[in-house]
Amino acid sequence: MTLKEDAINLHRLLRGKIEISSRISSDNIFENSKEEGKGTLSSIYTPGVAYVSNEIQKNKELAYDYTSKWNTIAIVCDGTRVLGLGDIGPEGALPVMEGKSVLFKTLGNVNAFPLCISTKDKEEIIKFVKAIEPSFGAINIEDIESPKVLEIVERLQKEMSIPIFHDDRHGTAVITLAALINSLRIIQKNSESVKVVIAGAGSAGYGIFKILSRAGFKEITVIDKKGAIYDGRDNNENNEKLRDLQSNKQNNPKRDSISLNSFKREIALKTNLNKIAGNLETAIKGADIFIGTSGIGNLMNSQMVGSMKRDPIIFALSNPTPEILPDEAKSAGARIMATGRSDFPNQINNAVVFPSIFRALLDLRIRNLDEDILISVSKSIADLVDIKHLNEEFIIPKINDPRLLPVVTKSLKEYILMQNPS
Repeated sequence: MTLKEDAINLHRLLRGKIEISSRISSDNIFENSKEEGKGTLSSIYTPGVAYVSNEIQKNKELAYDYTSKWNTIAIVCDGTRVLGLGDIGPEGALPVMEGKSVLFKTLGNVNAFPLCISTKDKEEIIKFVKAIEPSFGAINIEDIESPKVLEIVERLQKEMSIPIFHDDRHGTAVITLAALINSLRIIQKNSESVKVVIAGAGSAGYGIFKILSRAGFKEITVIDKKGAIYDGRDNNENNEKLRDLQSNKQNNPKRDSISLNSFKREIALKTNLNKIAGNLETAIKGADIFIGTSGIGNLMNSQMVGSMKRDPIIFALSNPTPEILPDEAKSAGARIMATGRSDFPNQINNAVVFPSIFRALLDLRIRNLDEDILISVSKSIADLVDIKHLNEEFIIPKINDPRLLPVVTKSLKEYILMQNPS
């Protein structure tokens, strides 16, 4: 039986991978005259529950103590960028989000509800997420197309009082930094002395650029479809788009292009200060590290690997086809090779991150995520790989490492104490 047949048959048999279960025993809900028991119905529902509702109405924070809000998150997805499948719609995204819910529960004991919604409109998505805030302790934004999703997350982080975690951006960034920390330990280089090239300026590429910049990586170049990004490259194009907006203010389809440029402008101002122009072949020369989030398989070749510095680190993270396959990269001189796939060593997988970080966010009631929080998580995950076992094919812990949850929680507690010593 093929993997396709196995997966389809399993989903047909299960008819859904998640369900809601009651924490109240059915034996205790209703009155039982034989045992002279009153049952809990009057306490869990009317009339007794009204007292609880009144208490929460007076103090909304009590919802964390009296309801499941403390351990419940929403996975919000519009189905526009699912796995490597692209825009497959909310129904197509549902089995993926259910699978993610299973990982949340299995690895972090977090109740995660997939909310795959039938709108692609940025403002409607923002309005929807803000509207459901009372029921959830945190929100996981998942598989929404870029650059729209970047603006959605930025807005929600500013306008909501619960943490907003974007897995494609934050999760990928955390596990990538953790893998880089250990890779640099192996080749005995530091963040300030290496040259990093990131192929892809979407959600993952942007998130990796943000965390690496904050973590002390000084020389970063980001490549998009037009080539290396640098300050001044797109000035003419931006001016043309602004003129288009001014001449056609109603329902202009290019409006999101201006939003995209706002994120790329941030990249341009903080990276590639030497303004190296050209494609990946040009930018990769003399680089120590390549990180691929381009979504383009076989983007890189052995000649490009050979043009890098000695002992290069290659993270080809696009799925299902990486920017370069491990055998080709290794043959061309790559010292450390990682992909996003489970059938090769060093799988850089978001699932190592999101269950434990959400568990910690909920338990510690952290309201806002920032790059420093993410860096502390990256360091704690990297440190789980003991120096005795650290090698070119083992740079990050396995997805089911039982130490992940406690060590991430511990690192975030320490971070909070450092920020608020009183």
